Amino acid sequence: MSTGSLSAMIRTLRSQPDLERAAATCLGYLLRVAREALDASEFRGGHVRRAMLHVRPTDGYAGLLVLEAGATVTTRPGPDESLLPSVAAWRHLEATHAPVAVDVLSRSLRLRDGPTIDGAWKQADEPVSSATHLRLLKRGVSHVYALPLVGVEGLGGMITLELQCVEAADTPFIWPACTERLETAVDAAAPHLLSRPLPAAPRAGDDLLPVVGPSMSRLIDILAVFAAHNETLLIQGETGTGKSRIARWCHAQSVRAGGPFEVLDLLGVPAETQMGELFGWKRGAFTGAARDHDGFVARADGGTLFIDEVDKLTLGAQAALLTLLEDHRYRPLGGGSLAAADVRFIVGTNADLRSLVREGAFREDLYYRVNVLPVRLPPLRERRDEIARWAEHMLQRVHAKHGAGRRASLDPRGARSLEEQAWPGNLRQLDNVMRRAYALASAQAVGDEIRVEGRHVDTALAIEGERGSGGLLGAMRDGMAALVTHLQAREPRISLEGLDLGSGLLGLLLAEAVSRTGSREAAFELLGLGELVKNRNHHRTLHREWGRTLALFERLGLPPPADLVSALDG
Repeated sequence: MSTGSLSAMIRTLRSQPDLERAAATCLGYLLRVAREALDASEFRGGHVRRAMLHVRPTDGYAGLLVLEAGATVTTRPGPDESLLPSVAAWRHLEATHAPVAVDVLSRSLRLRDGPTIDGAWKQADEPVSSATHLRLLKRGVSHVYALPLVGVEGLGGMITLELQCVEAADTPFIWPACTERLETAVDAAAPHLLSRPLPAAPRAGDDLLPVVGPSMSRLIDILAVFAAHNETLLIQGETGTGKSRIARWCHAQSVRAGGPFEVLDLLGVPAETQMGELFGWKRGAFTGAARDHDGFVARADGGTLFIDEVDKLTLGAQAALLTLLEDHRYRPLGGGSLAAADVRFIVGTNADLRSLVREGAFREDLYYRVNVLPVRLPPLRERRDEIARWAEHMLQRVHAKHGAGRRASLDPRGARSLEEQAWPGNLRQLDNVMRRAYALASAQAVGDEIRVEGRHVDTALAIEGERGSGGLLGAMRDGMAALVTHLQAREPRISLEGLDLGSGLLGLLLAEAVSRTGSREAAFELLGLGELVKNRNHHRTLHREWGRTLALFERLGLPPPADLVSALDG
């Protein structure tokens, strides 16, 4: 192919308005280069199948498009697509930023030996996995060529070419003859491909994912593709961004939707019991193992297992998980025969796994094994277009439990106040604030509507510590910790079932405000509940909420604070 054709490709690429059309221009050129090289080779029975663009910055996939040979328009990969040529190929791309050739039939990777384009090619020590080998064979692919997509910030993804030529098995194939043209074209195209966003169509919400704004719709499109596959999915994101919800949504979109969905949250699992929780145990495996116990892998058989906080695994448990992910076989603690794991694995973390690998706290081989299909859930501060809609959803959810036939709504000023916050705790924190604001609004409500207004939101945020209250949230957590310690020490154990804890705490807040201000009216004004004073409903509200507080203290076996009792009796 002439230099002029490359120049024409670059000129066309510059004028394309979006990633789909830019990708079609570049991928189409690469397929033509591969076709010319194949026609000029000694291999006569070969076919050029397709090219795939993987936009994959450090924190996860941002775009995924396919161009079939002979087509002019890209598509999203279907459930039969093999998204990665192999985990090993991606590892070499990250390490060398040089192309990798995958010989599917011989299950080998070929790497260029040295920096020169026409240098010798050597076979890598690491073979292609048997699972990848079978997937590519089913797709009618015998050779894959992976080219790094490098931008100003480093490796931002790759482009893969898929061909079928059985007679070229265990040879360098056409790659030495055309790699210079391929690499030159990809290097020229990289800035255009990495700078254009993937268009996203509006998405309607559903029961599992009720809010999808423009900022999330592209990611959900990618997750819809990943959901159809059986490869390990890595969901990264800050605490409270909704990793478990997304994992459950992916399960519901998959062919395993009829099977179980199990969640193993390692944050609450002691290090010494991690292996047992994963694999189960046989009777007598350890002191106290009085009967056989199924682990999470067995319970998820035929479905999906979401392993959250995977960074909390001990190094020993990491080695066992690596074996499980590679072989899909495991043995319960205490012996017994090997069992097959018919499970799709999704793992979640809020940690930087790369940094943990460098520190020696996370196995490098396990990192690459779970980093097959990585995505990053953006924090709520990057999804401001969703905040008001999530707040409304959370409001209606809590109202459905406590509304008793009345209506509930969030006024515009309250929504704006929520949109102005930083939300370090993300969706989980927003849910807490909405529950608190609803409790305040319902205590004040008159008639058949509970309207959460800006003042209720502001008060709820102040309690949360979002409006300059310094260590208030920490103090509240200290109080909760003391309560948990009290519960742990009581024998027999105390049950809080049936208590309205939210109202009990609201009564405590009201009583404290009365004690500090010296009057009931001033207390209600301080908490933004002045309307109750105007309507002369504040006495009844205080009586009701303090009664719930007394019930809470009675259940805990604790006397109510004497100064608060005195203040309310005065």
